[in-house]
Amino acid sequence: MFVFKDTGEILKLELLRSDNWQDYELLDSGDGQKLERFGPYKFSRPEAQAIWKKKAPASAWNDVHGVFQPTREESGGHWNFKKPVPEKWVMTYGDLKFWVMPTPGRHLGVFPEVASHWDWCGNLIRGAKRPIKVLNLFGYTGIASLAAAKAGAQVTHLDASKKSVTWARDNQLLSGLEAAPIRWIVDDAVAFVEREARRGAQYDGIILDPPKFGRGPKGEVWEVYENLPTLLGACRSILTQDPLFIALTMYAVRASGVHLYYSMEEMMSSFKGNIDVGELVTADKSADRLLSHAVYARWSSNL
Repeated sequence: MFVFKDTGEILKLELLRSDNWQDYELLDSGDGQKLERFGPYKFSRPEAQAIWKKKAPASAWNDVHGVFQPTREESGGHWNFKKPVPEKWVMTYGDLKFWVMPTPGRHLGVFPEVASHWDWCGNLIRGAKRPIKVLNLFGYTGIASLAAAKAGAQVTHLDASKKSVTWARDNQLLSGLEAAPIRWIVDDAVAFVEREARRGAQYDGIILDPPKFGRGPKGEVWEVYENLPTLLGACRSILTQDPLFIALTMYAVRASGVHLYYSMEEMMSSFKGNIDVGELVTADKSADRLLSHAVYARWSSNL
């Protein structure tokens, strides 16, 4: 909790947990690694935030299906499989179903800690009692888009990776949402939002999960500190007169919840609403501690 000396205003930083999982567990963490269960399979992956010691016995860490071996290159490395693992398998979260698989970038197609955002957005959409249009930028494999569509929103899903968008569309079919109004876009986020602004398009909710660094489908360079202010300004220009929510999550950056609070406050200054900021965390099953994954800021209407 921070208290601003000049105004006495209190900024509360929250630790946001996603505790409704059945198919995922953080089994242990420590020594720069995390031990996780994705469905029936267990994996060990690097985790720079886990600077403490492991709690689970070595036998638990050895009894895994796969270990990701990193290289010096950021996000580089390879999987070392100790037990047979299918090419892909199905996981569920509530009524949603989606494919997961080990990828060369150490991820498996889902970020479990973001599930609290899915629930939050879904509850707001259902409670709005009006048609809601949602834009999901950097949408990856589309689970947030499916959650919004399941709640009744019309969704535009964008990612620069054609492979990720194809994966997301497969998840749509798997979840039985093939009739849901989801528009799938492969494009650069900034370029797309700026074109939407020129076309006069408007959205009631925007989900942003930008990477630290990335490239668009035409080689456009994304660097979060350089490009995020421009993107937030562009997103501001495509909001409806009565927006419902904004959800911003940032991984692997030096930003804090305080930084995101000021960015969100600036973006939404002309609207009446509430901002909550903090960190996305997961409870470690082997010890009484929380593993932090990302910082976030969310704005929601108080109308």
